Order: sequence, then structure tokens, then C-alpha cells
Amino acid sequence: MSKIIAHNKKVYRDYNVLEKIECGIELKGGEVKSVRDGKTKIEDSFAIVEENELILYNMYISAYAEASYLNVASTRTRKLLAHRNQINRLEAQVDQRGLTLVPTQVYINDRGLVKIELALCKGKKIYDKREDIKRREVDLSLRRTLKHRRR
Repeated sequence: MSKIIAHNKKVYRDYNVLEKIECGIELKGGEVKSVRDGKTKIEDSFAIVEENELILYNMYISAYAEASYLNVASTRTRKLLAHRNQINRLEAQVDQRGLTLVPTQVYINDRGLVKIELALCKGKKIYDKREDIKRREVDLSLRRTLKHRRR
């Protein structure tokens, strides 16, 4: 049973999610305690494959108050931990198909380790977003009419 720390809902609005991958994340000192306290944001973050390593940019982790001088920068780049074959496959898909790696959630797994769920996404166009809104409104109105008919 994992505990979700941060969730990025904008991913499902702005992208079509093709695949999800679980990765570890390299944290230093007080960052782990700060993440456990829930003081993290992943809304504007993204990942890139650089030199056969997954690097996460713009993930905000608040400074841990009790760590004093051992704190590191809040939005520093962080290395993501994944298997070599996963990294190679992701790199090929991002390069060839023009996809994006975006984190969807940060959580603590059953063993107490901080994990991040990366999504391989394709960006939506404006008309795709409009279609999704129309579809949601139609589904909602359908549910409402069916609910009133049952009564």
C-alpha cells in the first residue's frame, strides 16, 4: 500500500499518456524527510535522457527546516533510477516519435522508498482538449438524464 505524496493532474489534461514507468529518485539529506512531509510539487517538471541517464528538471522539494546548512537547492536537477534497457527504450521513443517524459505522481512504496511515476506522453492540440471537454459534458448530461429516469 503506497502513500501518494504529489499528483500531477495537468498531465491528463495536456497530454495523451501512452505508457507509465516507475523510477527511483536520487535524493540528498533532508530532501527525503521533506518529501515524506509532503512538501513537493511536480506540476512543471519534466525528464530528459542525457548521457544514458534520466534527469528530472524543475521538481520542487522544500528545504527541510531541521537540516540547516545541509540543505540543497529546491529545484536542482535530480537523477532518476531506472534499468538501462528502460532508459534506452525511452530515449529511442523520445527522439524518434517526439514524445515527452512527464512525472505523474510521487509516492512512497511499501518498502519505504520514494518513487516517481513517469509517463511517456504525446502533447494534445487545442482541438483535442476541446473534444475532451465536449465528451465529458455529454457523458455528464447522459448520466443526469438516466439518473432522473430511474426515479
